[in-house]
Amino acid sequence: MGDNSMNVKSITKEQWLRDVFPEWGIWLNEEIRDYKVEAGNFSMWWLGTTGIWVKTPGDANIAMDFWVGRGRSTHVEPPFEETKDFQMTRMTGGRAMPPNLKAYPTVLDPFEIGKINRLDALFSTHIHDDHICPYVAAAVTQNTKAPFIGPELCVKKWRALGVPEDRLVIVKPGDTYKVGDLTVYAVESFDRTALITTPPEGDLRGKMPVDMDERAVNYVIETPGGQIYHSGDSHYSNGYFKHGKDFDIDVCLVSYGINAPGNMDKVPASDCLRIAQNLDARVLIPFHHDTWTNQVPDDHELEMLWRMNRERLQYGLFLWKTGAQYVYPRDKERVRYWYPQGTFDFYTDEPNIPFPSFL
Repeated sequence: MGDNSMNVKSITKEQWLRDVFPEWGIWLNEEIRDYKVEAGNFSMWWLGTTGIWVKTPGDANIAMDFWVGRGRSTHVEPPFEETKDFQMTRMTGGRAMPPNLKAYPTVLDPFEIGKINRLDALFSTHIHDDHICPYVAAAVTQNTKAPFIGPELCVKKWRALGVPEDRLVIVKPGDTYKVGDLTVYAVESFDRTALITTPPEGDLRGKMPVDMDERAVNYVIETPGGQIYHSGDSHYSNGYFKHGKDFDIDVCLVSYGINAPGNMDKVPASDCLRIAQNLDARVLIPFHHDTWTNQVPDDHELEMLWRMNRERLQYGLFLWKTGAQYVYPRDKERVRYWYPQGTFDFYTDEPNIPFPSFL
């Protein structure tokens, strides 16, 4: 229903932004607050990109890689001097910036966290801007007491944003962090793009790469309902096999997407399947494929390859949508998520229509 009090002479761009964004308002904040996780389960919501929210039966609440920014917003190319050290420029030798427009709505209001729904800890997997967010950092700093947990360079970025020192926690592979009835294990990252991300600036050719552990980690989240493997932006690696031996992975999250010719950034469908197989996971869930318009895949490809190899792979697949909830093991057999249509309480009252056969 429209607002009859609005007038075109007084409406401003600031009012439009305030009234319309985030697009989901506080809907998901309320859903997370109100959902009671049953014993032996965990609940997870996809916040977009590799952002997830995890809630346990003991009401532990953590967020990882929660980001509410945007990508490209103009056709105007920035000066090459400003982009020459951008990881995609370094990776490809190309000068034009990719048309990576953000493809999904903002589904969770960060500034209502701590007011509507609680947060016990905020984690980041790595230093890329779409995984560590100044707006989220501001909201969490102002409205919660949650610590900020991540590899060294993530903590350095949070520190530069003004996050208090006593709320910063550096982790590296082998470290653990306990939050209520869940435990988070930091493990090795396989995000080779992070290795060519500044710092350092300048020419990298012929030089030894930097230390991955200071800029990126993957996480294993152990909950009363099972273990979640969060791969950040990691690419395929044989190292997943070791992580599969070290942990009993129930659900693995993999950064899926299509790649432009001449570039390798996201994990293609076949490698998503290989990662889940190496981890010996029980369910594969792709993420990040919602983010950039130039990398959004048709996820039917992933489903088709999974179905073709189902007997050999011996694990499930779940294809969700941004803002979706996934409860494990309750949803273990589901393959696709559909947004709820409502409670179907139709005909509670007599329909207000001219005559019964109107519809």
